[in-house]
Amino acid sequence: MRGMVLSVLMVALAGCQLPPSASSTADSWRPAASPPATGEIQEALAYHAQLRRAGMRELQQEQELARRTLLKSADDRTRMRCALALTMPGAAATDLVRALDALDPLTRNAEAPLHTLALLLSLQLQEQRRSEMQAQALQQKLDALLQLERSMTSRDSGLTRKR
Repeated sequence: MRGMVLSVLMVALAGCQLPPSASSTADSWRPAASPPATGEIQEALAYHAQLRRAGMRELQQEQELARRTLLKSADDRTRMRCALALTMPGAAATDLVRALDALDPLTRNAEAPLHTLALLLSLQLQEQRRSEMQAQALQQKLDALLQLERSMTSRDSGLTRKR
């Protein structure tokens, strides 16, 4: 009986041992191999780099061209280009909404080559929009507090004059 218990314990302990490749701490974490970027993703990233180098006037022209092109042809490539153009610094808050609208079909279509990039950009834009809304709400609260302080100060100064 005792021999059988020892055998069971040895088998159990052997099953708990880590495989040699996973036992070292330096090699325990490795990022998953990412699939190579498709031509469409590379094209979108190159377009983004081009937009970053553009001057303000060129950027505004490109944003207007992207809006008009999206109205004419709403293919995946055009949607991504429009969203990228509308998210550049200096774009209006309404442009963020337009960019999210342009990306929406890409984020819902898991088979689209630009799906992953569209998801990433969409999540970033949603977070940016949420942060802007929070900042606006905080500014409104601050303005209300300042107005309250002014009204209290003017009321206090009116009371001291009457005395």
